[in-house]
Order: sequence, then C-alpha cells, then structure tokens
Amino acid sequence: MAGKDIDRTRARSALETIREQPVITAIALVPVLAVLGVVWAVAGFFWALLLLLVVGGVVVWKGKLLG
Repeated sequence: MAGKDIDRTRARSALETIREQPVITAIALVPVLAVLGVVWAVAGFFWALLLLLVVGGVVVWKGKLLG
C-alpha cells in the first residue's frame, strides 16, 4: 500500500506549515479539544483519556482520521 504512505516531502511541508502558521493548527485542534472537554466534564478524566488513546490509536493504525 505505497499510496497510503506519507512521503518525506509532504511530511516536511506539513511541519513547515505548522511552524509558519500556528493559528491553522490551533483551528484544526479546537474541535478535538472541545469533544475531549465535553467528555471530561460529563464522564470524567478516565473516559476522556481513554477516548484520546483510542482515537490516537486508530489514527496511527489507519494512518488517517475517520475516512
């Protein structure tokens, strides 16, 4: 599945975008932080941490987020 691998050029471009435009990164992370905050407020820290670990594991395993 070579088509799903992230090549060095794209990874470097993504890191440069994060360094040059931190506002874009912050805007992209706001929904994630909002969901974690709501889960933390409703169910507690343990469930928010568990959700973060599960979603992080899926992202690493699949290589992309929900799609």
